[in-house]
Amino acid sequence: MKNIVIFGAPGSGKGTQSELMIKKYGFGHISTGDVLRAEIKNGTALGNTAKAFIDKGQLIPDDLMIDILARVYDSFGTDHKGVIFDGFPRTIPQAEALKKMLAGRGHRIAAMIELYAPEDILMARLINRGKEQGRSDDNEETIKKRLDVYHSQTSPLIDWYKAENLHNYVKSYGEIGTIFDDVCKVVDSL
Repeated sequence: MKNIVIFGAPGSGKGTQSELMIKKYGFGHISTGDVLRAEIKNGTALGNTAKAFIDKGQLIPDDLMIDILARVYDSFGTDHKGVIFDGFPRTIPQAEALKKMLAGRGHRIAAMIELYAPEDILMARLINRGKEQGRSDDNEETIKKRLDVYHSQTSPLIDWYKAENLHNYVKSYGEIGTIFDDVCKVVDSL
């Protein structure tokens, strides 16, 4: 079982690389963004609470995210090839909570793959995605807030995963296929 945290700033290619890994390796996928957008679209209480945070470019409270994650993770059953965590964890307490949640099931994270792209590339990708997909959270003001949150609250996870000996760096700009080859080298080494 290869549970993988796909990690990077907004727009770094986490969703794209996750889709490619799912096709090649048959992994399950938990995109907290997709899960939250579905809850918002369906108008659930969770969705309404989450929307208030997302609209301000803020992170969802940890206890809320762990509950969502555990429910979705358990839906894959006990005998899966692995799950890609896309967009989670975003803070050290979330990483610790994820580690604990998985350990309670006899599972663990096999690797954290950090996708890195310079900020100008991230901004261009996100603005383009907003236009193509009609995502209201992909506008310049909100993107800047999300990148600030990433730098202040999320990027410290890089050192946390280095200390856990799980960190792997992949340059995520250039040709998608070349980036995916680099991702596969990490996955195949596990």
